[in-house]
Amino acid sequence: MFIFAILIMISIVMYVYYKVAILKTKDKLSQKYINAKSRIFLGAFLIFFGINQYIAYQTKLTLFISIVFLILGSLQTIDGFKEAKHYRNEWKRLNPDS
Repeated sequence: MFIFAILIMISIVMYVYYKVAILKTKDKLSQKYINAKSRIFLGAFLIFFGINQYIAYQTKLTLFISIVFLILGSLQTIDGFKEAKHYRNEWKRLNPDS
């Protein structure tokens, strides 16, 4: 259970880090890429939080809520990976010398 608490904290910190990093950039493509990476960590937070809550309480209600968190977290993570891959390829296409 301690490992999930650490993973939850890391994912929240990285989510906030990337959300703040969006404010520092002016390029729209970079902002979308950074936002996609933040969605990955938001999804990871939801997944780890759902698992942690089920391990802690182990009731039917917690099971249903954890399943919802796992589904939403998985969707966020998968969508974030797809967006990050797309915007990374676009950035490489527009900046071939970098």
